[in-house]
Amino acid sequence: MALLEPRVVGTPAERLDGHDKVTGAARYAFEHAVPDPTYLHPVLSSIARGKVTAVDAGDAQAVDGVVTILTVFDAPRLADTSDGELAILQDPEVHFRGQFLGAVVAESPEAARQAADLIRVEYEVRDHDTDFRADRSDFYAPETVNGGFPTDTRSGDVEAALTTAPRTVDQVYSTAMEHNNPMEPHTTIALWRPGGPGPVLTLHDSTQGVHSVRKTLAPVFGLEPEDIRVIAPHVGGGFGSKGLPHAHNVLVTLAAQKVPGRPVKFAVTRQQMFALSAYRAPTLQHIRLAADTDGHLTAVSHEVLTQSAKIKEFAEQAAVPTRMMYSSPARYTSHRLVALDVPAPSWMRAPGETPGMFAAEVAMDELAEVCGIDPIELRIRNEPATDPESGHPWSGRRLVDCLREGAERFGWADRDTKAGIRSGSDWSVGYGVAAATYPANTSPGSVARIRYEGDRYRVQIGSVDIGTGTWTALTQIAADALGCPLDAIDLEIGDSDLPSATVAGGSTGISSWGSAVVAAARAFRDTHGTTPHPGAEASAETPGNPDAEKFALHSFGAHFVEAHVHRDTCEIRVERMLGVFAIGRVVNARTVRSQLIGGMTMGVSMALHEESVGDPRFGHIVSHDLAGYHIAAHADIRYLDAVCLADVDEHANPIGSKGAGEIGIVGAAAAVANAVRSATGIRVRAVPIHLDDLLHD
Repeated sequence: MALLEPRVVGTPAERLDGHDKVTGAARYAFEHAVPDPTYLHPVLSSIARGKVTAVDAGDAQAVDGVVTILTVFDAPRLADTSDGELAILQDPEVHFRGQFLGAVVAESPEAARQAADLIRVEYEVRDHDTDFRADRSDFYAPETVNGGFPTDTRSGDVEAALTTAPRTVDQVYSTAMEHNNPMEPHTTIALWRPGGPGPVLTLHDSTQGVHSVRKTLAPVFGLEPEDIRVIAPHVGGGFGSKGLPHAHNVLVTLAAQKVPGRPVKFAVTRQQMFALSAYRAPTLQHIRLAADTDGHLTAVSHEVLTQSAKIKEFAEQAAVPTRMMYSSPARYTSHRLVALDVPAPSWMRAPGETPGMFAAEVAMDELAEVCGIDPIELRIRNEPATDPESGHPWSGRRLVDCLREGAERFGWADRDTKAGIRSGSDWSVGYGVAAATYPANTSPGSVARIRYEGDRYRVQIGSVDIGTGTWTALTQIAADALGCPLDAIDLEIGDSDLPSATVAGGSTGISSWGSAVVAAARAFRDTHGTTPHPGAEASAETPGNPDAEKFALHSFGAHFVEAHVHRDTCEIRVERMLGVFAIGRVVNARTVRSQLIGGMTMGVSMALHEESVGDPRFGHIVSHDLAGYHIAAHADIRYLDAVCLADVDEHANPIGSKGAGEIGIVGAAAAVANAVRSATGIRVRAVPIHLDDLLHD
């Protein structure tokens, strides 16, 4: 394919939305000025399973300022209830603790909350089951796992290789339940106005995809997609939790139907987020590796147990990256689910790869120990010439370059002389490494429109900036594609009235939307030449990529960590962390670095802090706030850096890019765990690592 000729693409251009964000001019969903607003506060279930038998809203109705109250007995009917997560207030059944059972709409948020607290709900309580554990007998194989991947794969005789191999690893690894906690929680303003000019439903929504919200909600409310307008110019983070609409979107729209013509504002509280936003399901992963004495893999087996929900199935694809990561003649991977009385899990930054590569990369570190081989050298020895899963050649696999470049920058060769207890110090020092990978996909279905307005180009596409720098990156791509200065582009995004765009997810955003912009620019030049008249216009869709069927498209990287562990308290400090990545052409060096170090920081959180602790007696998350659910911050990592190799993938898309949103977190937790092993001699196979995991016998 013809690649974009870069001029401003690749430069660290300042964020075009930066000034508005730091001055408060940028409007997020809840902040949009709407006339005569009302405010919603939900009523949530206090049991994990059962049936609502009665709702007493008398005291609530008497609160000054209450406009209307919804319950499971009187809410408007939905046209489509096939999605168990979205089919709320349609019957009295309770499926998990924290489920929506009703809402109060009032003239102020204070009145809504006061009234909601006064509503009394009576239940028929039933036994619930929220206990995820390995010894259950009701695990089952889903038809597919997230992303449409096969549930199981097998090639070669794994059991024979494991039986005869001179070097083996056979261990179980676990990852905790984690909850998305973007800076901006789920927020929506809904306006229901049937029969008038304009859309029936208007949503100011904190979402990763305005068109995906419109497409998903239209059948739920018996509308055509064109009847819904979704607006999201600025979004305060998502990490996957805002990739699809959730029950809060349905609740606020049901409320808006009860007060037609008046906007209803709803901001999910931080505590409510733990029941109502997407989360990463916990995993138990059994990994077996077999190798010869030189460390060459002869068998890889990766079996995953994880949880789903009874109301809606979601299967975390944790074993999928193992299928393509390293060369081995025999491979087996599997996924098994158990359905519990819990909210539905869903996307969280790099679903599948994040938990799966933690287990796989710690297992590779263990194999390096068993074989007496440097862990970088072990990975290099098992570098596959082609994709082991598909057999396709790599479009560009530079994992070895990432490992070697990172080792040089990090001083890996000197680690043996620096590890251990330092003289005069109470801290033991260790070094760890882990590899990273993520698919490099470009999603079809985005359309860009370009219009010439005399001395400027108006570029329109219904994409969303969730804080990653889309406003700036797409402007850079458009300027290069049209051969004009950066300041001659007026970009419009974040509105479903604009041409269709795919969701900001799967690290596909800039690749997909940027490809559509490039295609539209080429169509514009083909039609109107280099001297267009004012009003000249052209549109184009993200082009198909025949190379996607011929090549294995993936990004790669390597993490390096220096960890310090206090010999008395077992406190862990990440002193240094370096990530080296091959992600194709970098569109904006400044925003890409921010994405990568953000992912790496999230990986440190996974390794040392993040854990949603459930209480199976009551079926809820007890660590449901940011006091009990700790995440890594500036003070947790003394030195952190991410660098990208000079890399252009000519097979990926017209830009040559691969996406940077998720690969930064993949493998990061494993590098921390491997560094802790180096420092303490204790192998921890579960994250987050607790201090008492490091107590010596």
